[in-house]
Amino acid sequence: MPEPTKPGPPASTGGLVRRPSRWGRRRVVVRDESMLPTLRPGDRLQVDTRAYRDGPPRVGDIVVLVDPAEPARWLVKRVSALSRSAGTVEVRGDAAATARDSRQFGPVPLGSLVGRAVRCYYPRERRRDL
Repeated sequence: MPEPTKPGPPASTGGLVRRPSRWGRRRVVVRDESMLPTLRPGDRLQVDTRAYRDGPPRVGDIVVLVDPAEPARWLVKRVSALSRSAGTVEVRGDAAATARDSRQFGPVPLGSLVGRAVRCYYPRERRRDL
């Protein structure tokens, strides 16, 4: 998992832009359409980086994870299945036709999860808890 106190470089198209950590929270910007209609390009999210310290994610959680093919980029996806015995999680985009997710790259280790997206805070008309 990337260092929580160091901001990363801007993500490429289809990824997220990282923001500095503050008290276990990160801010990211959605850059692609893989989570439509739940999340849109330009949505800004608060991510709880401490969400999974005491337990695994749940099916349905929206998570931010390190891209298995390009570790400098983060992805936002929904948890679709857990494998507690192997310590992996399967993730899917809500827009199945355009999403690059576990159907292409397989399950990801729990350690690849940056955190759980907890709130969309911008744009103002889309503010809500996730």
